[in-house]
Amino acid sequence: EADMDDQKVYETLQDGNTLGVFQIESSMFQGINKRLKPNTFEDIIAIIALGRPGPMESGMVDDFIDRKHGRKPISYMFAELEPILKPTYGTIVYQEQVMQIVQKIGGFSLGEADLIRRAMGKKDAQIMEDNKSKFAQGAQKQGFDRVKAEELWELIVKFAGYGFNKSHSAAYAMITFQTAYLK
Repeated sequence: EADMDDQKVYETLQDGNTLGVFQIESSMFQGINKRLKPNTFEDIIAIIALGRPGPMESGMVDDFIDRKHGRKPISYMFAELEPILKPTYGTIVYQEQVMQIVQKIGGFSLGEADLIRRAMGKKDAQIMEDNKSKFAQGAQKQGFDRVKAEELWELIVKFAGYGFNKSHSAAYAMITFQTAYLK
């Protein structure tokens, strides 16, 4: 069983020495690894979710890296978002995070949150648009600032095109870690 804190694995990734390493051997991933300098298993999960055209083009990857290394401040629109977004340095990376946010801030049920996740997966802009006021009203009802909640919704919508499933990414990250360990 691999030790998830094995420093040699992280050094291999940080050097961009990832040829033959599952899922992250392309030059794009080599570059992300060199810049991000992953030092936790959570970072590896995030790298797999971030290494796609959408997050790259949107500036999300740069944002994530700058926050990790303290070049940009990590901030949370609402204090309640910290436990949800802390592992990703205040950046929304996973569909599961969106589900937690709409439940926590917008008062959505788990079933309603899952509908949002599905709409994101299918890039269904209409469902996202239809839920905007519901989210803002739910947030207001729970005592959150409505204007800030609307800004948060815009962030969620912007992210919706790039959202990746964390459970999927984590399963890949295990194999990534193991192949880097073998390397």
